[in-house]
Formats: sequence, C-alpha cells, structure tokens
Amino acid sequence: DFGRSTELAFVVEPSDDIAVQEQPLILYCQVEGIQPITITWRKNGVMIVDSENAFMLANGSLYVSRFQRVRGDGSSDEGEYDCMAQNHYGLVVSRKAKIQAATMSDFHIHPQNAVVEEGGVARFQCQIHGLPEPVILWQKNRMPVNTDNERYTLLPKGVLQITGLRAEDSGIFHCVATNIANVKFSREARLTVSGSHSTAYKDPMILVGPENLTLTVHQTAVLECIATGNPRPIVSWSRLDGRPIGVEGIQVLGTGNLMISDVTVQHSGIYVCAANKPGTRVRRTAQGRLVVQAPAEFVQHPQSISRPVGTTAIFTCVAQGEPPPQITWLKNGQILETSDHIKLKNNNSTLTIYGINQADEAIYQCIAENSAGSTQASARLTVLWADGLPGPPQSVKAETVSATTIQVSWKEPLQNTKEIIGYVLHIRKAADPVEMEYQEAVSKSTFQQLVTDLEPSTSYSFYIKAYTSRGASKASEVTVVSTLGEVPAMPSLFIKVINSTTVQATWEPSIKLGQHEGFKLFYRKVHLSQYTGPVVLPSNVTAYNITHLDASVVYEVKLLAYNQHGDGNATVRFVSLRETVERTVLNPPCDCMKDEQTNKTSATGIIIGIHIGVTCIIFCVLFLMFGYRGR
Repeated sequence: DFGRSTELAFVVEPSDDIAVQEQPLILYCQVEGIQPITITWRKNGVMIVDSENAFMLANGSLYVSRFQRVRGDGSSDEGEYDCMAQNHYGLVVSRKAKIQAATMSDFHIHPQNAVVEEGGVARFQCQIHGLPEPVILWQKNRMPVNTDNERYTLLPKGVLQITGLRAEDSGIFHCVATNIANVKFSREARLTVSGSHSTAYKDPMILVGPENLTLTVHQTAVLECIATGNPRPIVSWSRLDGRPIGVEGIQVLGTGNLMISDVTVQHSGIYVCAANKPGTRVRRTAQGRLVVQAPAEFVQHPQSISRPVGTTAIFTCVAQGEPPPQITWLKNGQILETSDHIKLKNNNSTLTIYGINQADEAIYQCIAENSAGSTQASARLTVLWADGLPGPPQSVKAETVSATTIQVSWKEPLQNTKEIIGYVLHIRKAADPVEMEYQEAVSKSTFQQLVTDLEPSTSYSFYIKAYTSRGASKASEVTVVSTLGEVPAMPSLFIKVINSTTVQATWEPSIKLGQHEGFKLFYRKVHLSQYTGPVVLPSNVTAYNITHLDASVVYEVKLLAYNQHGDGNATVRFVSLRETVERTVLNPPCDCMKDEQTNKTSATGIIIGIHIGVTCIIFCVLFLMFGYRGR
C-alpha cells in the first residue's frame, strides 16, 4: 500500500501497559516513510519535553527511567501516551496507550468458617482488586492445596470448591494473591466436616449460580454453578435463546462449572445453569449474562489518492467491533473540522472533500475506537496542480431575469487562456450543502449562460472554472443572487346559483397557487365596464356569496390570488339568474295534454333525425362502392 507504507505510517505503535513503581518503562514507536521524519511524544495531549525522568531514545521509543504513580509535585506518570510522526507529506498520530501503575488493594472478601456434613459441598471465596489482576492460590494448613485432587476445584476469581466432603478435608484454609505489585494473604477460615453422610432426601438447590461477565475476545470465561441435594443433582447448561453452546473450547470444571476458552462475540448471551434431580423433572435454575467485546478493527482502510485541483476526493474507512466503534478523522494530527467543503457521512465512515485545493493536501487518519480498544489507519491526499493552467475567470456577475431565470456572465482569465477548451458553471442554492451543487458546461467562446428552471424567491450561488486538456483553473469568486418573487397561479373557480338574487363563488386552495396572502373577487354586469370590488378575502376563505343581483342580466365573476409580488392571473366565470326566475314564476299546474303533445313532437323529431342519419350513411357507402369501381 503506497499511501501507508511509503509516505508515512506506523510499524509499531505504543500499547497499553501496567508499570511497576520505581521501575523503568519503555513505550515503543516505530515509523516508516520518506525521511526526514520527526517523532514526538504526548501524554494526555500535552507535548513531552525530554527530562532526566522521561526522554526519547534514538529509535523513537519513549523511556521513563523511574515510573512514579504520584510524584512529589503531585504529578503522575500514569495517563494516555501517543507518539506523533511528521515528514514532508504530513503528520500522523499513533493510537493512545493507557499506562497504569501496578497496584493491589486489601482483600475485600475473606473466606468464612464452614461446617458441612460429610458428602456435602464446601465453597470458599476471597476477592481482591489489583492491576494486573492478581493470581489467587489456596493453602490448607499453610500448604498449597492439592490441585490433583479432582474433588478440589479452583476457579480464576478466587473461589475454591470442595465436593464429596470427607473427614480429612477438615482444616484451615486461606488464599494468597500475587501480582507484580505485591503479595497478600487473606484471613484464615476453618472447614469442619461433621457426621456421616445423610441418606435423607433433599431437593436440588443451587448454592451459587453464574455471575454476569464482560470479557474481551480471546479471554476465558468461567461461569460458576455449584449445587447440592440428595441424591446429588446433575448440573447442565443451556443458552436462554435456545442456541447450542457447542463443544469447541467448552469444558466443565469440577461438578458443574462451565469454562469457555478463547471467547468470541458469538459466545455473548444469557447462560442457564440447571440442577436436576436424577430420573425426574425436578430442577432448579440460575442464569448469568456473558458479554464479549471485540476491539475495533478495520474492514476497509482509507487509500491514498491523487486528485486535480477543484475535483472531489473521497476516503472510505470501515471498522467493526463490539460495541460498534466510533470513527474520528484527523488531518495532519488535528481533529478534522467539517464544513460545506468537507463532509462526513455514513456514521463518519466516508470522508468527502469537495472542490479540493492546495490547502487540502495532507495525511488523513481514521481513528476507530470502542470500549475494548482502538486502532488507526492513514492515507494521503495529493493535490495535482499542472503548470500553465489558466487563472480563475474574472468579473463574474449574476443578474436576475425572472422568477425562474438568472443570467451569469464573466470574462476570461488574465493568464494562460490559449489552451482553454471550455468553462463549467457551478450552481447551487445558497442554503443547500455543497454536495447538492450541479454544473453546466459552456463553450470556450461563450462568456454568459442563462440558467433556467430555478425556484422563485430563492438565493443561488455561482462560480466558474476554466478547463484545459490538462486540468481546471482555480475557481472564480463566488457570486450570490436571488430570483424574483412569483405571483400566484390562477385559482379554480365555481359559481352556484343560490336564488334569484344570490350566487355563491367557491374555489379550492391548491399548492399549485404558490405563496399567496389572499384572494380578490370582482363582479359586474357584462354590458358594463365597471367592476364591483375588489372584495379582499384572506387565504383561508374558500367561498363568498354575491347578493342583491339583478335577475334579468348576465354577470361576470372574476377571482385572483395575490401575494407580496403582486396579483396573479384571474379566473373568469359568467352566470345568469334568468332560468331561476323563470322556474320560480312559471310554475303552473300540470297540463297533461300539453305535455303529451310536447312529448309526441319530441319523439317525432327524434325519429326524423334517425331516418336522415341512416339515409346519409347509405348514400356514402354507395358513393364509395361505385366511385372505386369506376376507377
């Protein structure tokens, strides 16, 4: 990988460590790349200056001569360390290494005296906190417990189980905790095995069930389950979700403890321990949750790329882990700030740089981190700039033509214009993100462009680039201008006659109208030039009754919508109230003879019409037949 191995990349990064008081500590950092390379170290984000206590070795590693958890001035050598490497191409930062002091507290749980009948089960426990986690061993009567005895089970968290108790198991027990910081002894506890083995029936009972555990992949999980009863219960394990536990890496410790070696994320789940009375369905259960975390690791590394000035660069960095890792981007070791020019998408896994320029040339790092660990990968952006490219176009102007059209004009660059093959106009709504930009190509001899199909009352930004066969010029200055506002469209209008002196005008509000503040209604007698109105109505009104009309004439009704930009086109309707008057005045009793005569006349007319129509059809057919035959 050219970008990661040749330009600048880490070969060895510092790792988490536990340091011993007053002992030396070395943090390793090895880099490869094009020389000269400068390496520096930080602790908790602050640069480390070489001193007698901490200084950098020739190979780039950091040497702490005498590690101190707390120094006389209150400072501490504990913290998060990282190394930075820089060369001509940029700067990269290593993963953070967490350094902690080795410690051991006092026991907070000591073994307790126990009296158990023969054949029963004894359990002792001690707990102590320490870094690194102490190894706990048990002693009986001041001698190490015989771990070859299969009735004795030692669990990693300081638990000693003894099953099938016998008289010789009686004695004094205590535990010994050891790590690189210290060795400590617990208090002693006496085990007394009393009486002979009882034959009385006892229901199965779980003395101690599994605890909730959170581990990292490749560690070992031990889920404890110890049960008593007579007859001795059979201990079995299952998963609450019904999935099989499997057999690989699975082992039973003692009489019922479940050990899973080299855990993976798939081992996460709720485990159920069941104590079953042999030959029956009598059982007792206990359950515990196992959570397995996986440190962040990359599925896809960012790749170094080269792009011409003014184009777009995209880096992709995909990581996985449990819990899912958070992704952060650095530019030359500094947190990358997003803008209209720089965008992060897909949960930060995609970095897009629009309209790149020389200032964008750098090493970009992807940091993936979760509670189980972190990792980093880097890639370089090289910005290509060819000699002899034209300068930026000059004197860019944008003039509003209408509510949907703007004319943009410019002058050719001041230098290197002979090789220009055309221009590209970049267009974007001023309020939109830069990725919403679109372009229009223009010939080299054209210095203006009419941009159409824009939205009314909207601000747009424009800039121009000149193109040659070798690349693009720098962008011109950006100019911003707004389209004109647009008057509303024509509303739909319906007229309904209410009575001899009243009509109702109704209309439907529609999004097709555009922005509107209200409506204006006019009406007049058609033979007059003067309108009555306007009747100004708010935008939420959709009906109006026109009253005191003359029933003997025809009226013209006109409706338009208006806004701050003016009046829209009007919709016109004509209406007559005469038919209503006639229906009101001429309402005599039924004249059946007259109606019958009228019906006969109508029927006769229909029949005559049908005969005439049939005659015409026959004539046309005959004309066509004889006409063609004559030819």
